[in-house]
Parts: sequence; structure tokens; C-alpha cells
Amino acid sequence: MDIEAKKTRKKWDLASQFFDWITWADDKRFSPFKKRLFKKIRGRTLLVGAGTGNDFRFLPVEAQIIAIDISPRMLAKAALKATAFPGSLELKEADVCALDFPENYFDTVLSVCTFCSVADPLRGLREIYRVLRLEGDFYLFEHVRSRIGPIGILFDLLTPLSRRFGPELNRDTVANVRNAGFKIVREENIYLDIVKWIEAKK
Repeated sequence: MDIEAKKTRKKWDLASQFFDWITWADDKRFSPFKKRLFKKIRGRTLLVGAGTGNDFRFLPVEAQIIAIDISPRMLAKAALKATAFPGSLELKEADVCALDFPENYFDTVLSVCTFCSVADPLRGLREIYRVLRLEGDFYLFEHVRSRIGPIGILFDLLTPLSRRFGPELNRDTVANVRNAGFKIVREENIYLDIVKWIEAKK
């Protein structure tokens, strides 16, 4: 694990102590969307950004899920929620920029609010491209930099502070997904143009 990945792990290990508390409102707001959208998941699935396991309840039980996170402390909390999942769910500590899965291994990859925090997002997306099978589905539930003038500028100003304690606010994740080689087939704004659901194909 490189230096930047270690910094990311340390940051989210610290955040794990209060993560559920600070994301409580977002969890309430976005749960209906996740419940609807995560039904699309099929087959052998990689969940990138397990966090504390709050999204496990939206995953289809017929899928075979491997959920990864760079933070062992996040995964320790997620393990408690994983016991309540009635399907196949394996937790694994991993850096999305250096996955130890073979090429074309997964039918589906789901990323949940992860690429705002990955140290090298393009490298991580290329790793996902590598492990996803041909014509496989890549789904992202992510927050991105707003294209609404004042909001985007505000995000730019806040990012140097926000990245010290959590996510970066001004990532252009849609462009990064394209630059990693994926074809975007659908893009839905969930909250303004900040929180998005993105569907892509390898």
C-alpha cells in the first residue's frame, strides 16, 4: 500500500467513529433511491466502499457480494451489519487502486460515495475496468462537483479543508469514468447535479 493509500486509510479509520452519526440525514434522504436503484445488481458483485455497512440492506439477496473498504475500522462496524444480511456477503479490506482479483471476474461493480475519496481516482477506475467482465455493469452512487456556477465555486473553495477530514467535493467523476474506458449509458441526478446515479458498461 502506497503512502497516499495509507493516508486515506488513516483518515477513514478516524471517521469510522462518528460516520453513522454524521451521515444520518443523508441516509434518510437517499435510502428510497438506493432501494430502487440497487435492485439492478446481478451476479458476482464487487461493492466498492462498504463503509459501516449501511447499504447492505438495499442489496439483492440473490447476488454474490464481495464488499471492500480501505478502512479496517469501517469494516469492523460493517461486520456487525453483515450478519443480518440473508444472502452471500463477504467483507474484505482492500484498496480499489490495487485489487487482487483476476481480470473479468465480476458481473457487476457498485461504488457508493467512494470516488470522492480515492487518492488516485483514475487508477481506481481502471482497476474496476480490469476486474469487470466484458459487457459487465458498473453502477455508481456518487457526489460530484456541481456545474451550477456558485455551488461549484464553493465546492472548489471548501475542498482543501474537506479532504483533510473526509471527501473531496469537486471531483468530476463522470469524466473520470469515461476516461477510464467505460461507456456511460445513463446518468440520473438524485440531488441537484451533486449526487448522481451513473450506469456504465465495459
